[in-house]
Amino acid sequence: MPNRSRSPKADPNEAAHHAVNTLLSRFEVKAPKPKAKRKNPAAVALGRKGGLKGGYARAAKLTAKERSESAQKAARARWDRQESV
Repeated sequence: MPNRSRSPKADPNEAAHHAVNTLLSRFEVKAPKPKAKRKNPAAVALGRKGGLKGGYARAAKLTAKERSESAQKAARARWDRQESV
């Protein structure tokens, strides 16, 4: 029996990949355009208004010790996140 060499596409995964690429190259595939979400300008303004005063109002109610603990917790979270990256 003659000694036959293996074809370049002997691996079934490579053969499938090649077949899909060949088929896709014959057709122009267009991705659908995402629809732009429109926000209600009145709701945006209202949310921004509350967001601007919320942090200052909360900070004014905290004691100096509570503010210090909150700041230390935030700093710890930033450093922990930085170490994991």
